[in-house]
Amino acid sequence: MSALPRAPSAKSAPGRDAMPDDQLMLAYAQGDGAAFDVLYARHEGGLFRFVKRLLGARLAAQADEVFQDTWVRIISARDSFSPQGAAWRTWAFTIAHNLAMDRLRVSGREVALDAHFDDGDDAVPLLDRGVPGAAPDAAAHPSAEELAFWRAAGRRLLACLDELPAEQRAAFLLHHEDGLTVEALAASLGIGFETVRSRLRYGLQKLRGCMERYLSVLEQRA
Repeated sequence: MSALPRAPSAKSAPGRDAMPDDQLMLAYAQGDGAAFDVLYARHEGGLFRFVKRLLGARLAAQADEVFQDTWVRIISARDSFSPQGAAWRTWAFTIAHNLAMDRLRVSGREVALDAHFDDGDDAVPLLDRGVPGAAPDAAAHPSAEELAFWRAAGRRLLACLDELPAEQRAAFLLHHEDGLTVEALAASLGIGFETVRSRLRYGLQKLRGCMERYLSVLEQRA
């Protein structure tokens, strides 16, 4: 992985590790290269994982390039970042989203498919169980069989995500993995609230069907 360009380091107050992302970005814009180091270390893994999952298996080889391009854009836009706008994490993940979607469009893989639902429930249902990270009760000592089940479920979910249209996959990852609300998603992506809801609902519907075998096992255990 090639080194990223940075502003020259300048002396700044200690304790950067405890600083919020927005303050780190503002410090970096003023020439504190060490503040950028903290930001990069804090979000490197999550941002790369998001890019790789959004691109899917077929474009996984391009994940590193899109990841690098994301940080270059972040660096280039450091003077325009405003903490009064979106939070830094939302802002950065939106940059990554846009670059990945551009790559998907070029590849011809994007499928613009949304579903519209007439029910009045504003809540987007969650995959409460059967997702990566939803491990067995931490207080218990899972058996080898339990661990094998969760690993297999995690692999299956990644495969199911790869089968979603890119826009639905992006909405799911930003909402369920990065924690963006439906309102924040609509604002950051520049699309309507109902469009975001429909992408989340339709994507989740497909994921539930794809994960049915694992979810049925969990329901039996409940």
